[in-house]
Parts: sequence; structure tokens; C-alpha cells
Amino acid sequence: MDDPRITEVAGSGVPIYGDDVDTDRILPARFLKETTFENMADYLFYDARRDEDGFNDHPLNRFPDAEIAVVNENFGCGSSREHAPQAMLRWGIDGVVGESFAEIFADNCKSLGVPTATADAETVEDLQAWIEANPDGEIPIDVEAETVTYGGETVAVDIDDATREALVDGIWDTTALMRANVNRVAETAASLPYVD
Repeated sequence: MDDPRITEVAGSGVPIYGDDVDTDRILPARFLKETTFENMADYLFYDARRDEDGFNDHPLNRFPDAEIAVVNENFGCGSSREHAPQAMLRWGIDGVVGESFAEIFADNCKSLGVPTATADAETVEDLQAWIEANPDGEIPIDVEAETVTYGGETVAVDIDDATREALVDGIWDTTALMRANVNRVAETAASLPYVD
């Protein structure tokens, strides 16, 4: 099994603009009928990336290979659908930097091993502008040190303590933890008076 610890993610960036970008914009509700997450990347910002003539100039269309999303305030608000971060991960997004995140969205990202780092509005705007000018530029997010580096500049960001600990210690994938400790789970279940 690969090492589950996530201490750094890096890649080129995509600026996704706007405050209060909700999960229905990230992954429209009509795609929730899928029984697996397999095709979720195809539906990421599905409506926002298209107009009557086909694909438009949405940032994901302009930066299709980006691995770090840079967003504004209250990203991932709205319904608690885990399909939204699943779609982002399956598109190729390994980390997100933003002004703020809806709590359930950030927690769903953590459960997928995707760090969400917060920074002030000025830093986010500077980073978004830098991405526009440097579409292939590398943006490392150091989860352990809580920093983001771009254009030779390293800035401090905040990663929620529980998220940082889970990622750095490799305990973010609770399903894998349960599978790895199946015997201990069975022993605990057998010791419970209400389990037959």
C-alpha cells in the first residue's frame, strides 16, 4: 500500500473566481443520480463551463491540467454533497487554496486527501493573478509547514488543525483505516453486549 501521509501537494493552478460558489454550481444536482463517482470529473462545473456555442472561457477550460484550485470566499457552500469534492479530485485537483470554505466541503476534501488552505483575500487575489500570468507555474502547498509557494514567494496559509494532522499522519482515509484494522474492529464488535 502506498504511504497515505500527505505532507505536500503541488502542481499548476486554476483560479476559480467568485464568492459563495455553491456545490450545485460545482456539481449540478441532476448528476447526483449516478451510482458511482466514476464520471464526476465530466460534470465538474458542467453548466458554468458551457454556453449555447459549446465550451466557453471558464477557468477550467483554460487551465484543464491544473492540480491546485485557487478560490474565493465561502467556496463549497450549499448542500453537503460529497460529489463536489469527488468531481474536483477526479478532474485532477489535489489541493485548494481559498479565502474560506464551507465546513462540510472542507471536511469532505479532507476525507479524500485533498488539503484546503485558507489565506487572506489579498493573497488569494495575488495568487489568482499570478496563475493567469504563469499558467504552467508550479504551486506547492506544504501541508506540514502551512505555506504556499508561487513565483519564488512563500506565504503562510492556515490549514485546520484536524485536517493537517489527518493528512500528515496519514489517517484521513477512514475506510482504509477500518480495513487495515478489521480484526480489531471485529474484536470490539464482539465485545459489545448488543451485537450478536
